[in-house]
This record gives sequence, C-alpha cells and structure tokens, in this order.
Amino acid sequence: MTIEGVVLKELTTHSDERGFFREVIRETDEFFDHFGQWSHSLMYPGTAKAWHIHQRQTDWWYVMGALKVALYDTRESSPTKGQLMEFLMGDRQSVCLKIPPGVAHGCRALELSHILYITSHVYAPEDEGRIPHDDPTIGYDWTAGPTIK
Repeated sequence: MTIEGVVLKELTTHSDERGFFREVIRETDEFFDHFGQWSHSLMYPGTAKAWHIHQRQTDWWYVMGALKVALYDTRESSPTKGQLMEFLMGDRQSVCLKIPPGVAHGCRALELSHILYITSHVYAPEDEGRIPHDDPTIGYDWTAGPTIK
C-alpha cells in the first residue's frame, strides 16, 4: 500500500571490480523540490526511532545498512489518511525515500545503519513533532519480527 505523496525512487548501481557508484538524488528529480539541510544519523542494531512528524518539512532519506521503515498518514485532507506503509531500505534495497509533511515516520535498525537525509527546510524546533512509539491510533509494533510464512 502506498501513502499519497510518498515516493520510493529505485536507484541504479554501477558496479565493477573497484566497487560501485550510485546516484541518489538530483535537483532535477520530479520528486525533489528544494534543499534546506543535509544530515547524517547513525543507528545501532535493534534500535528504533519513532514516531517523528513535520507539518511543513519534506524529508528525502538514503540508507546504508538495513532499516525497517514505517510511515503513517496523519493528514486530514489526504485520500490515504490513517494508512500505514512498511518496507525495507538499505544496501540490499537501494532507494531514495520522499516523506511529505504530515506523514509520521519511524524506523528500526536491523544492523548498524546510517541514514543520510536532505530536508526541505533547516532545523526548526516548532516543526519538530513526536508521536509516542506505541500510539494506539497507529497500532504499530516496533518489536515485531518478520512475518512467518
């Protein structure tokens, strides 16, 4: 299920015996609007960060390592309000993720992981929102393992 305005850009990797090259984002990408700040976050295996939300800031994430990412649409006017989206990001799932304002986001590190992210605005405390990780409205279990099939 996809949340309105969320974009996962599949990335192309060019590999050879020396290593690889991967372009993550261009200012001309349709899903990118403008640059405010570039940040780097390190997460240790098993740790989770959730829920984080902005009212005006857009985030674009790129992950090195492995994260389980969850998004929840809180926007009143969105056709996908109340929907949850879950997926993996990282070395084996090379994507660039766009998170629009009003979409709550969080992640759990499956291994040592780095998030490199661009935001559309510079840090503004008044735009930094938090929702408890165990909010019953969302009902997401950050401790759950993979689905047994």
